[in-house]
Amino acid sequence: MKIPTYDNQLLNLAEDLARRLLPAFDSPTGIPFGSVNLLYGVDEHESKITSTAGGGTLTLEFGILSRLTNDPVFEQVTKNAVRGLWARRSKLNLVGAHINIFSGEWTQKDAGIGTSIDSFYEYLLKAYLLFGDEEYLFIFQEAYAAAMHYLYNDPWYVEVNMDSAAIVWPLFNSLQAFWPGLQVLAGDIDPAIRTHTAFFSVWKRYGFTPEGFNLATLTVQHGQKSYPLRPELIESTYWLYKATRDPRYLDAGRDMVASLQYGARCPCGYCHISDVEFQKQEDHMESFFLAETVKYLWLLFDLAVGPDNLVENGPYKYVFSTEGHLLPATPQISLVREHCMYFGAFCKSGNKQDSHTSDVTNQETNETRLYGSWDPSGLALDPTLFNTSPTSGFIKGVCPGLTHGQRFGISYVASTDTTHENQPTNQSSDSDSENKNYHDNYRESSERKSKSDPPEE
Repeated sequence: MKIPTYDNQLLNLAEDLARRLLPAFDSPTGIPFGSVNLLYGVDEHESKITSTAGGGTLTLEFGILSRLTNDPVFEQVTKNAVRGLWARRSKLNLVGAHINIFSGEWTQKDAGIGTSIDSFYEYLLKAYLLFGDEEYLFIFQEAYAAAMHYLYNDPWYVEVNMDSAAIVWPLFNSLQAFWPGLQVLAGDIDPAIRTHTAFFSVWKRYGFTPEGFNLATLTVQHGQKSYPLRPELIESTYWLYKATRDPRYLDAGRDMVASLQYGARCPCGYCHISDVEFQKQEDHMESFFLAETVKYLWLLFDLAVGPDNLVENGPYKYVFSTEGHLLPATPQISLVREHCMYFGAFCKSGNKQDSHTSDVTNQETNETRLYGSWDPSGLALDPTLFNTSPTSGFIKGVCPGLTHGQRFGISYVASTDTTHENQPTNQSSDSDSENKNYHDNYRESSERKSKSDPPEE
């Protein structure tokens, strides 16, 4: 398969790297090891414990690679990993944070949308958007409905026990902030707006979002006071502005730029904030700051003044990987029909639709669905098409002679049964004319500034 305008640059290196990663998938469940030696394969002492996000966030990259190389093995192993995780969900359709990839037992049963789980949800929807594979949409519908029913405490999200739904961790952690953006892609705009408002209130309080904010005490969580320049809240701000054109998101973006410029700027780049309460800097900058944080800020403001970039005006629609890389939804890759906001059509509010009850392992599923205003476009799919088939042996045929690691423990976050307080948010919407005037003024002021400001040295 060929992608127009792409001449297979770096494809040989990408394929070589992916083949060196294949031994990680050699497990009885099909869920990959957390790490692999690129020269020797999986180390014999490698842990058998992996996170849900780590095991379920490879489908986009490996799926495209299979199409470019005409080798299905890459897509097969990653889809099998997703099936392996989903087959071991609870009866509430929740997944935990860490799992033993040999026994299939969950070693950390905290279900949430943030740390250790976040991009599992993200790649379910994005794999459907990119490839048009309805199996991913089916799983996403079930997983999203369960998350909104058991994890959502309007406007916040909590972590619960995946079997009982009892709250175990009333925290907002910064990785949750991608969720409103994902909801925009799914067309569930109203809760995305409310949750973004709540998350941004934490940013406004401290100038940044700490890694953890305790919803019971409304304080920064001890030991989680840092802000390592994460992009998730900025990413959601971009998607909500793209969906609504509400100027409040431009105001939020300005606050974020100001925080970064005045709080995180350092001589050779931008520094981590080690303590958001005291604005202490740490001499470190992750690569995702360039790949995501400033990229989404630029896209936000470029969209406001009249977009002149590949994402908005290119020949294709693009899906962002979880690390902010552009993946083109070309006809050669994607069979998907236009879907909700992402492909240009707004999803309707006020529609309710029950999900089908069949699933990939014929487990008993939760009968109560809480879609609210979200229309999941349920698909009557045949679950027998999605049987899990472990890749053990299949991978051995590709990479023989590799050994497996020994299990070691994963620290378990202490649980608490405290409940958190809901924080009501006052939502307001500007009229279309007010929005238009705001954008006209913003565009004019930006143009004047670009003409009058001297170039920076």
